[in-house]
Parts: sequence; structure tokens; C-alpha cells
Amino acid sequence: MAVSVPILALVISLHLIAFVLAVGAERRRSTAKVVPDEYDDQTYCVYGSDASTVYGLSAFGLLLLSQTVVNGVTRCLCFGKGLVTGCSTTFTVFFFIFSWVSFLGAEACLLAGSARNAYHTKYRATFGIGHLSCATLRKGVFAAGAALTLLSLLASVFYYWAHTRADTGGWQKHREEGLGMATGNFTEHPGGEFEKA
Repeated sequence: MAVSVPILALVISLHLIAFVLAVGAERRRSTAKVVPDEYDDQTYCVYGSDASTVYGLSAFGLLLLSQTVVNGVTRCLCFGKGLVTGCSTTFTVFFFIFSWVSFLGAEACLLAGSARNAYHTKYRATFGIGHLSCATLRKGVFAAGAALTLLSLLASVFYYWAHTRADTGGWQKHREEGLGMATGNFTEHPGGEFEKA
């Protein structure tokens, strides 16, 4: 099986768009400030834009789509016709595992960051008496998701490339086997009969 340039371009572009969205999500994290209520003596949290939640979930979806494409083409390393034994198979298995670990890490960061960023504190505090803590997402969660997205990109590309080198395609394994004439070692007995050696 040869490397398909459209598949490779699709996987790379989906990963890069997911990376850009994850970086955008990190930069547009929701901020909050405590504001006094104009009608009574209580305070409440006012949150900024929720754009990073949308960016994070979009990056999550694109990364999931890219991983589905790679594993669909390679048949998830389990359902193919077989791989040639050797160094290419070792690299294929290594990058398969590495791509899944980095993919799951990136997805966890993006999903957890999106969920936490969408959470808004609903309670109020009495003005001047209680300290109101406005829950916001910690800095760096989406950045970690973006970094793991790049690692997933590298691992997926190398996994796909190694898989195409190690894939037998169903016929290369038996390429050198043929139906040639076999030569046997026969010795002649004194009676003129042949015996297999």
C-alpha cells in the first residue's frame, strides 16, 4: 500500500486547524469579575466571552475526525491483511500507541477545558461580608491540548507512513514464493534404484 497524498493532506490539515483553534481557545479564555448588584447589597460574578468553549469543542471534533480517518485507512492496525515482520512493523506499533496516547491526552485537555470554561458561578455573596470566588479556567489547559495536538499530528503522520511501508497489501508476503521445479538429492543404490537422501 502506498502513501496517499490526499489522505495525508486531510490528516495534516485537520490537525493544524485543531491546533489553531486550541491556541485561540487559550487566548480567549473566559474571565470573570465580581460586580455589586445595583438593586441590593449583594455581589455576583460577571463572565466574559465563552468563545474558547466553542473553539475548544471545535478542536475536539476536528481532532476526533482526523484520528478516525487515520485509523479507518489503516484499519486500526488490527483488521488489516497483515504487516511484514521487521523494523517497519516495530515503528508502526510504536507510532500507533504514541498517536493514541497523544490523541487521548489532547482530547481530554480540550474537553475538560471547554467544560470548565463554560462553567459559571451562579451564587451570590453579601456585599462586604463574604468573599465571592468566580470560577474560571486555569491558564494552560488549552495550551497543553494544543501541544498534544501537534504531537498527535506527528505521531499520526509517522504511523500512517510506517504502516504503508509495513503493509503487505495481501501479496508482497508471498512474492518470492513460487511453483518452481524442486531439485532433490537422490543417490543410486547398487540395484539401480534411487533412494531419497
